[in-house]
Amino acid sequence: MNDFTKSKSQTGMKRGHSGASDELNRPLLWEDDWYLSNAILRQAFDKHPEPGLIFDPFSGIIFRANKAALEFFKVAENDILGRTIGQLYSDERGHLHVFTEEALDRGYAWTRELTLQRPDGKPMRLEHAAVSVSLQGKTRIVLTITDLSNFERRSVDDEANTYHRNGLEEWRKAERYFREIERENRLILAAAGEGIYGVNADGITTFLNPAAEKMLGYSASELVGKDMHSVIHHHKADGSRYDEMDCPIYNAFRKGTLHTVDDEVFWCKGNTSIRVEYTSTPIVDGGSVVGAVIVFRDITQRKRHEKQLKSALEENARLRERLEMENAYLQEEIRSHINHYNILGNSQAIENILKQIELVAPTDANVLITGESGTGKELVARAIHQASERRDRPLIRVNCAAIPRELFESEFFGHVRGAFTGALRDRIGRFELANGGTIFLDEVGEIPLDLQSKLLRVLQDQHFERVGEEKTREVDVRVIAATNRDLKKEANAKRFREDLYFRLNVFPIECLALRDRPSDIPILADHFLETVCSRLNIKKPLLTKSNIKALLYYDWPGNARELQNVIERSAILSREGKLSFNLPAGEDISPMPVSKAAAKESAEQSTILTAAEMAALEEENIRRALETAGGRVSGPDGAAALLEMKTTTLYSRLKKIGELAK
Repeated sequence: MNDFTKSKSQTGMKRGHSGASDELNRPLLWEDDWYLSNAILRQAFDKHPEPGLIFDPFSGIIFRANKAALEFFKVAENDILGRTIGQLYSDERGHLHVFTEEALDRGYAWTRELTLQRPDGKPMRLEHAAVSVSLQGKTRIVLTITDLSNFERRSVDDEANTYHRNGLEEWRKAERYFREIERENRLILAAAGEGIYGVNADGITTFLNPAAEKMLGYSASELVGKDMHSVIHHHKADGSRYDEMDCPIYNAFRKGTLHTVDDEVFWCKGNTSIRVEYTSTPIVDGGSVVGAVIVFRDITQRKRHEKQLKSALEENARLRERLEMENAYLQEEIRSHINHYNILGNSQAIENILKQIELVAPTDANVLITGESGTGKELVARAIHQASERRDRPLIRVNCAAIPRELFESEFFGHVRGAFTGALRDRIGRFELANGGTIFLDEVGEIPLDLQSKLLRVLQDQHFERVGEEKTREVDVRVIAATNRDLKKEANAKRFREDLYFRLNVFPIECLALRDRPSDIPILADHFLETVCSRLNIKKPLLTKSNIKALLYYDWPGNARELQNVIERSAILSREGKLSFNLPAGEDISPMPVSKAAAKESAEQSTILTAAEMAALEEENIRRALETAGGRVSGPDGAAALLEMKTTTLYSRLKKIGELAK
């Protein structure tokens, strides 16, 4: 039995009492106290600050609602009395039933699982407390509702009041402290060199520091309260739309994750842009993400410098590679033992070659040099280059016979990284390396037929592409080709492109075999002997008439190159200043039939002379001609006319005689 039921039964008993004088047992006073207490309880319920309802736990009918409840549910008293409690909690009837049963069973209950919706649709954070009472034999539930948000605010106010009660001075100290912190924070934000701005959970700008204002061109008043993405993040650098769903800044407060971006574009006032790097950090309050703070730095100038540096490094790498390759070719020339600047010999064949070099060198005409191996085709090519306007640019030699078929195109035109397996970096081709100079295609007849079309294009328009690259490059290259094949026959046999043959054979030069110009053998032998003895630092042996005779009777299938090898080997093996010639196989040289041209040339000679004897004889002959002409070189009666040679040739011979005299 609860207090309300007990009080009522006791009152009924006291009404039949004869009237005791004891103050504690006066029936009227007790009855008055009950009524007074009941009225106080009704007033307490009606004026309670928390919303309160009294309802029947079995029917759910609401019998009483205090003023706070009427304001809470925003209804009039007549509109709520007589309704059921289930109508107020239509979406929570399961929780309401369990909650009511607990109150009936235990006498009281409380829960935070029952919720109501605000007018804007958002759920309210509530705490419900229920007490089960009996009034006049009927059970009722007294329900009290507490708005937890208001409760927390009251808790904060209570803490503030506690500070206030502790003394006004302490409160002022705390106020000054927080003002000082706020001031210091403002100073820090103002002094920061990086741009800093904040956004709330809706992407709306909340603050902007001076550095951000300067970099973006906007004042804080122009951006605060506006959607930041639509102002400075709307497009990417390439002009494409930057959807806010992809924006790392927005994802910071949507997902609560930190994002760092190394390179992005912020749009400034006036539709200009800057390159930035930034960090977007979520702001968390009470376990919830309420926004984000963005710290950014203008890297436009740095990116520009990085691009310039990268371009400079790439250009430097290209130049270094070119210089390295050119140096390699120069070193190759230095290591060569052949005098590339003079072609030795006094035969008619050599005279014809010198005349042809003199004619073609000043031009840019393509030259095709033919002849057997070892006849000096490369020597002629180098002489043409040295006598041309391109002498200050490199002469690039390409041995076509030594290039693997699959590497022809790469060797000629270069390749880019990744063009094929093993292409680990960009490589300059021989044509590009020879730009401004001359390229010498030795053994040009060895180029595969299917690749000759690419060479033809370069010869025609000076354009090509590196392997794996679409960019067309242009060069200025003079082409000199050499071959020991008969390219005309090769073209007729469809083993060489006829159009390429005609393109190469603009100016043909033929180098005769050594056996067809035997008068050059003594001069060459003496030159080779002088060169090898100087290089090996050995005493020069005597080249006798018998030595010359032996050399003249050999057929020399390897031409001048074989002669050079024989002379070098003999110089090394010489004893007591005497030369002994051996064939490459080690056999003694025996007289062999020479060609008809050589036999004719030999028949015309009454005596075989050494190179030194021939040089002395020529010098004496020139001196006599000069004496006869009275010292005149040119003119009808000059020494050149008497000797039946060109004036330029005589001047060259006189210069040579003068150098020998020194």
